[in-house]
Amino acid sequence: MSRLDDLHAAMTAGDEGAELGFYRALADAELFVLLAAEAEAEVITPRVFDLADGPVLLAFDSEERLAGFSAGPQPYAALPGRVIAGQMAGQGLSLGLNLGSSAAAEMVLPPEALAWLVAMLDTQAPVAVTARVVGYQAHGVPGAVIAALRSAVPGAVRGYLAGVRYVGGGAGQMLALVGVDPAVEAKVARAVTEALAFSGVEAGALDVVFLAAGDAVLARMVAVFDAVVAEEPESVGPGMDPLRPPVLR
Repeated sequence: MSRLDDLHAAMTAGDEGAELGFYRALADAELFVLLAAEAEAEVITPRVFDLADGPVLLAFDSEERLAGFSAGPQPYAALPGRVIAGQMAGQGLSLGLNLGSSAAAEMVLPPEALAWLVAMLDTQAPVAVTARVVGYQAHGVPGAVIAALRSAVPGAVRGYLAGVRYVGGGAGQMLALVGVDPAVEAKVARAVTEALAFSGVEAGALDVVFLAAGDAVLARMVAVFDAVVAEEPESVGPGMDPLRPPVLR
């Protein structure tokens, strides 16, 4: 059983939170897409199957499930689900996930489901906060949101939360992240906005700041999580570099 299997089973049982979790896991998962021919540099040609409900691309959440579908070796590309959805958007294509595998997460995602996923992922990084903080108080961020934030932040990062008041009377919630490489701050900020969108909880405004471990402000905030240290993926094939997505032909 894969994580997508578990979430799909919970989703079909009526768990609304699991439905959001399934789509987020799908976006983050490495999927194996069946190709019509071997990839050429950054250009891949997915194999399209014409089914009764329209054209479908096939993808599997493991190489074993891909191998079980085909009688012999087949060309494929390993791509993040978010890249696949983004490249398929607007083309009238459905995504067949784990078809023929008898997996729990064996399904066809129609074009409108992929369009919804792309819209959810199309979040903007938080706007830089310029107002001066004049007071701190207990945060009001639900535990489900904190868990989602923890899963979104990579590496040895600590997260701190507090409710804040700004000059002029504005108020909100502030997330301070400690231990983030400055080179990836924008990427992490975007991951935070995605985590909030898929948490299924209305958390209100959440301002994100990046601080050093010795910053005095941290003494007025509550430490809420340590991020899990994630290993960097070894694959650098087509589509695995988020700055250079593949060209689908």
